[in-house]
Amino acid sequence: MNHFFSRPARAVSAVAACVLAACCLSACSEDGDGAPAALRVNQVGYVAGEKKFAYVMGDRDELADAEFEVLDERGNTAGHGRVGPSLGEWNSTYGAVRSIDLSSISRTGTYRLRLVGADTGPSVRFRVATARQLLDPLRADSVHFFATQRDGEEVLADATGRVPSHLTDERARVYETPAPDSDPALSEVGGPVDVSGGWFDAGDFLKFTHTTSYVVAQLLTTLRDTPSVPGLRDEARHGLRWLDRMWDADTGTLYAQVGLGSGGENVRGDHDVWRLPEEDDHLTVRPGDADYLIKYRPVFRVNEPGEPISPNLAGRVSAAFALAAQAEAEADPARAREWLDKAAAVYARADTRPDEDALVTTVPADYYQEDSWRDDMEWAAVELARGADALGDSRGSRWSGEASTWARAALRNERSGTLGPADVSALAHADVLSSADPGAGLTSELEAELRRQVETGRKRAAGDPFRSGVIPSDFDAVSNTFGLLATAELYARVTGDHRYDDFAARQLAWVFGANAWGTSFVVGAGDLYPHCLQHQVANLAMSHTGRGDILRGAVVNGPNDVDLLKEADTFDGGRPCSFAPDGGSWSRFDGHGAGYVDDVRSWQTVEPADDFASTALYALSLTAARP
Repeated sequence: MNHFFSRPARAVSAVAACVLAACCLSACSEDGDGAPAALRVNQVGYVAGEKKFAYVMGDRDELADAEFEVLDERGNTAGHGRVGPSLGEWNSTYGAVRSIDLSSISRTGTYRLRLVGADTGPSVRFRVATARQLLDPLRADSVHFFATQRDGEEVLADATGRVPSHLTDERARVYETPAPDSDPALSEVGGPVDVSGGWFDAGDFLKFTHTTSYVVAQLLTTLRDTPSVPGLRDEARHGLRWLDRMWDADTGTLYAQVGLGSGGENVRGDHDVWRLPEEDDHLTVRPGDADYLIKYRPVFRVNEPGEPISPNLAGRVSAAFALAAQAEAEADPARAREWLDKAAAVYARADTRPDEDALVTTVPADYYQEDSWRDDMEWAAVELARGADALGDSRGSRWSGEASTWARAALRNERSGTLGPADVSALAHADVLSSADPGAGLTSELEAELRRQVETGRKRAAGDPFRSGVIPSDFDAVSNTFGLLATAELYARVTGDHRYDDFAARQLAWVFGANAWGTSFVVGAGDLYPHCLQHQVANLAMSHTGRGDILRGAVVNGPNDVDLLKEADTFDGGRPCSFAPDGGSWSRFDGHGAGYVDDVRSWQTVEPADDFASTALYALSLTAARP
């Protein structure tokens, strides 16, 4: 994401006591004049029967003849061997990163890994268990995260102590979308409209159709295709209700956004204020006051009433509604048909000859850029077809044919990237492949495209010392890792080809601690995870309850371009929060142009977002669903 500053910090919680102990999570040993060796493992644990990768980084010469030993819970030796060859230098301090293959440890249990030698430091713990035992608690945490993101009347006070917020969204006014880079002197053009409820997009309090439709559709796909997660259906329905409010069927208008991000000289926006969301309702303001649009939040349209809708949004909103039809088809066929008809109506209004440089995402559009749309239309068409088939609707065959047509158009005209809000092709292609025969030649083309997307990550990983498939100095590194993991799992599912299973295992390990910084990037996962999120509710409501509350399930950006971290954001009203392990600095682990900071002022590394969490949930659920 690239909001101005908004991303609140989490409460400093009761993390494992060893987090504060020197070298607890990275087995350190001062080998003479060499660098301190640091062990990195998947802190969540490794799946029994699958490949297991850990890493040690340190001085090149000191690690040249290093060996390792694995001890079981009784202290008996469960494994022993030499560390692997150097995978490359990380930074000037850590001249070598070497792999440790733990795949021989197949029995479930908890183990200790240590380097063998006279000057070794403390061992590091890891777990071996089934995929469901390891990942089901994390999947439940993901649902918990969405519950804490709720806005409107239906907030869940037990986790955050919050009360209902932004009740003025029930009668919001519609404003003309301001021109890019203009001072937000907004012109009212309609309303009132009820856009209450939904989820906050990230650490701020904006609400976007662009990301919510992606998230709702992804949650419903997870619900349909993977083992059940407690509370997931209710959370998906919560997001769906808000998405339904953003579609005005009577006028043929789709709304894009609730709230103004950054204000101007005389107007304050969401990113200009650090507070709890319920405080907005208590403001005493009149039109023209600087905080007027903080309390009475503006709504922006995707299209003029009755006019065509930007196809990226029409596609994903239609897909979400069609997936709702699939979810309700058996229990409530009448309600499912309503969802299917709504999906069809939005789909039919898509502008299929758009200005590709002017696809609507957010206001302003630089919060979430997107340059593809045929994948969204493919996604909509295939979910419409599947919904129709579930309800015995005769339109299914037409939509199935259109899904194939859009798939071919996407393959021909769009260069797909990694699964995320800007690229849903992996989801669309996999569902076309899972449906009836997509058409002559298309099956092999779609399989090849999914393979290409995963192969792009695998090739990157081959040159990374920690075998990460993403560029760690880019935005959304963690979310993109989960996107690669999900695509690898989808590819294996639809083709039966498991060539990328080892790659997937390395990506899972990287995001949960087997990385240069030795931290998990998912709150509550592993022994060390982000403490100081740029997330206003976590910073203000959860960090001082006295109960050790944390924003479990939150997924952060993770590492980013180190140059972006040289000067921290400043803001009023937030509680100071900064954390580094062992009382040191994260910068000693920075390398390859990537840096990481666990500090409330650093939205570039520790702001969570809804789409991060939904992509993680989907990836973890696909992994848990393996035969």
